Amino acid sequence: MKIFVETPYLFNTYRRQPVTFVKGKGACLWDDKGKKYLDFFSGLAVCGLGHSDPVVAQAVSSQVKQLAHTSNIYSTKPQQLLAKELIKKTFPGKVFFSNSGAEANECAIKLARRYGHTTPVQGKPRYEIITFKNSFHGRTLGTLSATGQEKFHQGFGPLPVGFPTAEIGDIPSVLKCLNNRTCAILLESIQGEGGINPVGIGFLKQIKKICQAHKLLLILDEIQTGVGRTGTLFSFQNSAVAPAGFAPDILTTAKGLGNGIPVAATIAKASVADLMQPGDHGSTFGGGPVACQAALAVLQALSSKKLARIRVLGKLFQKEIMSWQKEMPEIQCVRGQGLMIGIDLNKPGKEVVSACLKDGLLVNCTAETVVRLLPPYCLTDQQVKSGLKILKKNISSK
Repeated sequence: MKIFVETPYLFNTYRRQPVTFVKGKGACLWDDKGKKYLDFFSGLAVCGLGHSDPVVAQAVSSQVKQLAHTSNIYSTKPQQLLAKELIKKTFPGKVFFSNSGAEANECAIKLARRYGHTTPVQGKPRYEIITFKNSFHGRTLGTLSATGQEKFHQGFGPLPVGFPTAEIGDIPSVLKCLNNRTCAILLESIQGEGGINPVGIGFLKQIKKICQAHKLLLILDEIQTGVGRTGTLFSFQNSAVAPAGFAPDILTTAKGLGNGIPVAATIAKASVADLMQPGDHGSTFGGGPVACQAALAVLQALSSKKLARIRVLGKLFQKEIMSWQKEMPEIQCVRGQGLMIGIDLNKPGKEVVSACLKDGLLVNCTAETVVRLLPPYCLTDQQVKSGLKILKKNISSK
């Protein structure tokens, strides 16, 4: 079976699996040959409600017939309502809308640097943002510089400076990076591309204290963990992920926010958000009425009952996979929270991904050896059972 496929008219920037999808419904996809697949990947944590969710489809269809775009020179009701809803569900502040996680993080980086310029030390502006090894924050030059993985940097230098890298769980390494130029700390509560690595409640608590003591902004990247993925709307609200009362100064989110419609948000406390003035930042398509209506439908669908179901499913996944370890030495450990799960193997994971695809199951490999599961929230118990059966077979046989 061919592992990857190239498309002659597109940049060869993705290792595309040899399949072309034409239809999706719920937790399933169909290819152009009519074959059905069970999706445990959700388009990289994007289609949390499942494919072709009828409520989101209706919201988008209705809005695009009424008003598709005006630009941010004007205001629209969907954008106003979505901003209000996000603030209501996170912390008091203001929102900037964009189209992708990288853009949301770029906004956060600019905002942190603006903050550093308005709070100089010894007359000199602060501009450095401490980030972490194995982090991933995007592929623009700014967010690439913040990403703590050298393999993504190669061939694109010189990158923007000002992003010293510390080690997750290692406070001395954070303090070593700290100096009079530091204005913020940027991290993921669970590193996604880095291999589904939870940073831990204790570490987050200590990072918050450092930020408060040194007047730094705490930026939490919830591009992948947000919008229900860990069993709460955002992971910082999950008692298994962050300490009680924890909140960042800036929160970024995207992926699942539009359930397939591109929309991202940078949420900041009002005192920080107000540092940006007209002309300091912008986005032609950010917060368009169609995308905002999609996001409003997603937030409405993520009821307390739905979030509780995510937590139940997450425990079901982890309990079952952990039980395999007794008979499967290939599995080193299982990590994650809610429906964001990593199975760390003692061998490359790409062969497992390819074998599962052949058997009609979509999973992903990250950090070379970690089989990553990011399934949609609409899974039935039977679909969980069926998918895990395929996964177990292909971990043990490859």
